[in-house]
Amino acid sequence: MNRKPIFDAVRTMLGRPFTGAEIETLDRAIDAPSIPAPVRTLGAAGTALIKKWEGCHRLRADGRFDAYPDPGSSDGHPWTIGWGSTGPDIARGTIWTKAECDARFDHDMARYVADVVRTLGAVPTTQNQFDALVSFHYNTGAIATAGLVRLHRQGRQAEAAQQFDRWVHNDGKVMTGLVRRRADEARLYRSA
Repeated sequence: MNRKPIFDAVRTMLGRPFTGAEIETLDRAIDAPSIPAPVRTLGAAGTALIKKWEGCHRLRADGRFDAYPDPGSSDGHPWTIGWGSTGPDIARGTIWTKAECDARFDHDMARYVADVVRTLGAVPTTQNQFDALVSFHYNTGAIATAGLVRLHRQGRQAEAAQQFDRWVHNDGKVMTGLVRRRADEARLYRSA
C-alpha cells in the first residue's frame, strides 16, 4: 500500500512534520488487521416467524405446491408460492416441489438479510430485533423507508417497536393477518 497520500494528508491537517513516535503510531494503524463486520444471518426465531405467517400453502394431491394470487390485493398480484415467494417467474400455473419452495426461501432470505444488514449498518441490533426486521422487510419490502427502522437506527427501540402496527394495510384495507403478524414481529423485536 502506498502510505504517502495518508501521511501527506495527516501532515497537512496537523500543519507540521511528524515526530518519530507519530510515524510509528500511523504505521501500526495502517498495518493493523481490519476486523470484519459480524456476519448477520436470519436466526431460528426469525425463520419460524416468517414461515408461520407465509405458510407453504396450496399443497396438491401429488405433494407439490400451486402458486396462488395474493389474497389481500384486489387484483390478486403478486402471485405467490411456497414460503411467500413472489417474482416474475411466479404466475398462475407455477408448480413447485417442497424442495423448490425451501430452496427459494433460502435464496430469498439471503437477499432480504443483505438488505437489512445494509440498511442497519453498524447500529447495535440484537438477533431478535434483526429477525423481526427481516420478517417485516420480507413482507413489506420497506426496510429502507419505514419510520420504525429510522427510530431503530436512532437507538429508540421502544418507539420503533410501537411502529410495527402501522403496517397492517393491503389495498387500503386493514388485514387481520397483517395485524397479527405485526404483533408477532413487535413481540420478537422487544424480546431479549
